[in-house]
Parts: sequence; structure tokens; C-alpha cells
Amino acid sequence: MLKFTKMHGLGNDYVYMDAINQNIENRNELAKFVSDRHFGIGSDGLILICPSERADFKMQMFNSDGTEAEMCGNGIRCVGKFVYDKGLTNKETIKIETLAGIKILELNIENNKMKTAKVDMGEPILEPSKIPVISKENPVKNLKLKVEDKEFNFTCVSMGNPHAVTFIKPDVKEFDICKYGKELEINKAFPKKANIEFINVIDDKTLKMRVWERGAGETLACGTGACASAVAAVLNGYTSRKVKVHLLGGDLSIEWNEKDNHVYMTGPATTVFDGEIDWK
Repeated sequence: MLKFTKMHGLGNDYVYMDAINQNIENRNELAKFVSDRHFGIGSDGLILICPSERADFKMQMFNSDGTEAEMCGNGIRCVGKFVYDKGLTNKETIKIETLAGIKILELNIENNKMKTAKVDMGEPILEPSKIPVISKENPVKNLKLKVEDKEFNFTCVSMGNPHAVTFIKPDVKEFDICKYGKELEINKAFPKKANIEFINVIDDKTLKMRVWERGAGETLACGTGACASAVAAVLNGYTSRKVKVHLLGGDLSIEWNEKDNHVYMTGPATTVFDGEIDWK
């Protein structure tokens, strides 16, 4: 039997497992099983808390289709809550190793539980070959891609994983992102596919966003996507460096700090329930 915890950051939900104190095999297949919302637990993917030689913990993340991903902003806040609330650490500042590098979390503790976390997401990557995206621009701010009846203009950013951000006039709440997102994700301009963000600029301090996540489809929130969207908004002169991003699952506060060039994300993490599954 494997113990798990269902958690979410603004509705971006994952199944979390302690891979330090229990042996977890066939991880890609396990991710597909637990993510199934009819026959499994139901989630956007699987996140494992593993030992690390470089940080306090290592986060291993899988999408709902079983593919491994580099990083998840909502997911890493939940990792902070998992390790603190379950007594794996008593530190209020922790380092988490990811495929996108080591991320530092500052935990906000209330009544001996983590309520919110501020995550140092590091510097945004703007060089096209490192995002990766096929473009001669650097930074990439005018990537024009057409899907069926619409042409989109993208700004591309990596926060350890590839994002393509488009600013649109129609209300994102009513926009058919499934129709366009699934085609844009796999566009040949993105060698490793891409997360696609559809953004309304509300004012110079506020964005509204929906996201089509690579390997998962539309989710209620995406932390790295919110960070990438904030960076893209600054690059295009739409907002200041501190913004609130409204997602379907709630709000994130994002700051692209001018002094150190790092992006900082602040938001909540929530435990839903604990359980056990039979897995071999």
C-alpha cells in the first residue's frame, strides 16, 4: 500500500507521495493511474517528495499523461506544505531541487500549519534556444501562429518549462481555449511542446489568465504560467513588475524583481485528504 495526500494550489490539484520513506515503482504508470478522474484518485498529475543531495528535498513531477515535467509553481507550494505539515522539516525557509533548478520557499505558518508560500522561481529564460522555441527574435515577442480561423501573437518565456503567452481581447472566461490550446501546444515552433497562456490585461497591476498545460490540458491554475505571463506583460509594456494574476482557481501575486531579475510567486496551498492505494 502507498500512502498519498491529495492537495491543490488554486485548484491545480496533484497527488503527493513521500518517496523518502516508501518505495515507489513504475512512476510514470502510477501518475496516469492516480490522475484518472473516473478510475483513479483524480488529479492533474503526480508529485513525489524525494531525497536530495543538493537541497532539503527533491520534487519529481509527472503530468496526467505520465510524462515527467520540469517544474510546477502551484505544485511546489504544496510540496512546502506537505513537508512542513507532516513533520519532515521544521524549517520555515526550505530549498527544493527540481529539474528546473533549486527553488527557495519562504513558508507562512499559522497554527503550526503552512498557509501560504513565497517561492523564488529564479530568473526567466528568454533566449529562444533555451525555452525552447524556434524563432530568430531574442526575446521572442512577436511569434505569429495560426490555428484554423485565428492568428495569435506570442511572447515566449521559460520558467524552467516552456510557456507561450498570448494577449487577447475577447474575455478569456468565454474563450474556447480547448479548441486552440491543444493545437498550439504541439505546434512545430515548440520542440518540447509548450504551455499556452491566454491573457486579458485588466490594468497595469492586474492580469486575467487561462492556461492550457502541456500534457494535462486546461487546468484551474498554473504557477509557472502566471510567472511567465507577468514577465511577458512587462516585456510588452502592459504592466508594472508587481501584478496580481486572476486564474480560474484563485489569485497569485507575482513580482519580477528588477534588482536580482528573479520572479517571486506568492500563493496558498491546500490539503484535501489523505489515503492509501494498492500499487505494485
